[in-house]
Amino acid sequence: MDFLDYAFMQRALLAAVLVGITAPAVGIYLVQRRQALMGDGIGHVAMTGVGLGFLLSWSPVWMATTVSVLGAVLMELIRWYGRTRGDIALAMLFYGGMAGGVMFINLAPTGSNANLTSYLFGSLSTVSESDVTAICVLAAFVVLVTVGLRRQLFAVSQDEEFARVTGLPVRALNLLTAVTAAVTVTVAMRVVGLLLVSALMVVPVAAAQQLSRSFAATFAIAVAIGVGVTTGGTVTSYYQDVPPGATIVLLTIGAFLVLTALAAPLARRRARAAAAAQPAGDPAECAIPASRAGGDGVGV
Repeated sequence: MDFLDYAFMQRALLAAVLVGITAPAVGIYLVQRRQALMGDGIGHVAMTGVGLGFLLSWSPVWMATTVSVLGAVLMELIRWYGRTRGDIALAMLFYGGMAGGVMFINLAPTGSNANLTSYLFGSLSTVSESDVTAICVLAAFVVLVTVGLRRQLFAVSQDEEFARVTGLPVRALNLLTAVTAAVTVTVAMRVVGLLLVSALMVVPVAAAQQLSRSFAATFAIAVAIGVGVTTGGTVTSYYQDVPPGATIVLLTIGAFLVLTALAAPLARRRARAAAAAQPAGDPAECAIPASRAGGDGVGV
C-alpha cells in the first residue's frame, strides 16, 4: 500500500473510483438505447474543448465539459432531424472535433503532443487537485441524474413511444441523457482517456447483463465492475509502469469474458429449474421463450 503515500496516486485513485461509478451508470442507458458508441463520438468532440482550454489558458476539464455538452446536444438534434443525412453530419462532427483539438493544442503556447497523449489515453501523474475538484463536482451531477431519474430514463431508453404516451418529456430526457454522457466523458478522460472511455461505459454493463436481467441488479453489478477495474487498473499501472487507460479497458474486457463463461452454466441451471417447476399438464408451446421473457435489454 506504499502507493498511498504519494499525493498523485491518492488523486488518481479518487478519480478512478468516481469514473468507475459514473461511466457504467450512464452506460446502462446508452446500451438500452442502442447508442453504445455515443461516448466514443463525444470523446472526439471533447478534444476540441481540451485544445481550446490550452489555447485560452482555461481549465481543459471545464472547457472540454462545455464543448462536450454542446456537441452532445447537437448530436441529439441531428438524431431527431438528420434523417438520411444524419450519419454524414455526425461523422463530420466527430472528425472535426478531433482535428480541432489537435490544431488548437498545437497552437497553444503551453500545449504539446505530450499533453494531447495524456488526454487521449489517460495519465496518472497529471491528475491535479483542480482536476479532482472538477471531477467530484461533475460526478455528483452524473450520479444525481442517473439515480434520481432512473425510472424516467429507463422508460425512455426502453420505448420512447410508450414513454411519450405516459406523459414523460421524452425529448428533454433524451437531451439530459446526452448531456450526462458528455459530462461522464470529461470525468473519465484524465484516468482512462478520451479514446477509451466508451469501453468503460459499455463493457461493464454488458458483463453485468450476463448475470442479471433486472435493472437494479444490472446497475449495481456494472458499477461494482467499473470501480473494481478502474482501481485495479490504476494500481497495476503504478506498479508495472503501463498506460492506465489501456490497463483498465483490458481488465474490463477480461471481466466480461470471465462473467460470460460463468453465465453459460448458470443459464442452463436456471432453465432446468424452470422446466422442473413447470406443471406437467402445460404444453410446451405455452411456455414463454427465454428470448421473449428477458428481451434484448435489461428488465425492470
